[in-house]
Amino acid sequence: MGTVTLGVSIAVPEPCGSFLQERRASFGDPAAYGIPTHVTLVPPTEAKAGDAAAVEAHLARIAEGGRPFPMRLSGTGTFRPLSPVVYVQVVEGVSSCTWLQKRIRDASGPLTRELQFPYHPHVTVAHGIAEEAMDRAYEELADYEAAWMCGSFALYEQGSDAVWRKIRDFPFGSGGGTPVVPAQGGCTTSAEPSLHT
Repeated sequence: MGTVTLGVSIAVPEPCGSFLQERRASFGDPAAYGIPTHVTLVPPTEAKAGDAAAVEAHLARIAEGGRPFPMRLSGTGTFRPLSPVVYVQVVEGVSSCTWLQKRIRDASGPLTRELQFPYHPHVTVAHGIAEEAMDRAYEELADYEAAWMCGSFALYEQGSDAVWRKIRDFPFGSGGGTPVVPAQGGCTTSAEPSLHT
């Protein structure tokens, strides 16, 4: 039956998502347009193709018990030298993201996996590119700020072309019927797209 590569994340809503994706591309990151701007809850995970229904049911149960929470991004950070990543920091919503990812990866569900590093919610803006470009990403987004009310998370699948595509949104508190909270709307930001260009 084969396997699929799945990931679970919180989308950074528009216009912030596109702005950060464009900036990631401008730093020379070739993966920029294949990865929607997001905060990871479960990193790329191999699953049996036949487990799709079980995965979606598991995520729906977790979303049903969740509630919207504020997310705020502010400034940059890096995992260098341990890992070649520059990111925008999550400064509000960390505990909610941590709770969600633990529930999703729980041993009782179909997305069980160990993490290579301790969980640290963030938005990647440069990965595995030249050091000078990584430095530029770190400096040019240092004043970046964005905020939104997180109302859902989503399941993604990576295609054979390495592009991540959304399979389904899971709104919080939905109970499997009509969402009781709106889908992630816009985000507010203090950094205009032209600020660092």
